[in-house]
Amino acid sequence: MSAAAVERPHEDRPLIAEANLIMERLPGRRVEIIGGQILVSPAPDGPHSEALMLFAAPFMQLGLVRALPGIGLWLPSGPEDYVIPDLSVVDDDYRHHLVENSCYDPTCFRLVMEVTSTNWKTDLRDKVSSYARARIPVYVIVDRQHQRLHVLTDPVADRYKVHGIHTADELVTLPESVGGKVTLDVKRILEAGHPTAS
Repeated sequence: MSAAAVERPHEDRPLIAEANLIMERLPGRRVEIIGGQILVSPAPDGPHSEALMLFAAPFMQLGLVRALPGIGLWLPSGPEDYVIPDLSVVDDDYRHHLVENSCYDPTCFRLVMEVTSTNWKTDLRDKVSSYARARIPVYVIVDRQHQRLHVLTDPVADRYKVHGIHTADELVTLPESVGGKVTLDVKRILEAGHPTAS
């Protein structure tokens, strides 16, 4: 399943200008625009980054895709809407899909992944509908708040038809549409992302 192509109106971009100004003033923060609203997320902590890197490791061997942290995804939901997933698995030719403001067209994204932080409700609600509308085939959430791994597939309108919730005693194999066979050890990822050492 391919993602939805982005239509870009040619008008002023006051929200993007404000978002870029916030990023300059608050280095390390992630600034996104979802539904015409600016969202500012905290800088990731060490365990957040550990979970992200552990998740990314199997993708490095696939060859036809790239696992990239922090690249922008242009959303079709509004004239200035974009998000910056913690990790994106994109086609090897993603550079040909640059839209604007360092964001890429959803058509080159195979998977997006978020590791929850203090604003975890955004990852579990707002971003689910945003990624589904953009027709991102697979959305994975490392839910540190509830110690679960969510795998959402088959986007339809503003939701995903399949929403698997996995706990620490499971191995999860992602759809091969992500670029090959990837099996995740949920326990290892959740332990890596836990804010305190176990």
